Amino acid sequence: MHVRILLALTPFLFTPPAHALDCDNATTQADMNQCAAVQHAAADKELNALYQQITARLKGNPDSKKLLLSAQRAWLAFRDAECKFSASGVEGGSVYPLIYGNCVTELTKARVETFKTYLKCQEGDLGCPVPGV
Repeated sequence: MHVRILLALTPFLFTPPAHALDCDNATTQADMNQCAAVQHAAADKELNALYQQITARLKGNPDSKKLLLSAQRAWLAFRDAECKFSASGVEGGSVYPLIYGNCVTELTKARVETFKTYLKCQEGDLGCPVPGV
């Protein structure tokens, strides 16, 4: 009996989704909102990878690691509060996830650039908190 159920479900397991997301040509609000979420996830993933690289460079300096953690937590709180404010004009509307998501993505991309700059520090640069390699 279990084999029959599995065989009956097999077409569903290998069938591609009927609606593949095309963010370059999204026309519905739901698709645009979903694309904004995908873009935010990608930016967040890059930010987290860079954060890990920076903390690895700071492994010998626990005080600097604590400062980075504190700064990152404060930055996250700022980003989220700023984007809630930025999108507050459309709160409750169907466009809210798009406006909020775009804001979060743009601020995250800016933080990514800051982290990339930290990772390019040259040894002996007194104005840079992350030691060079």
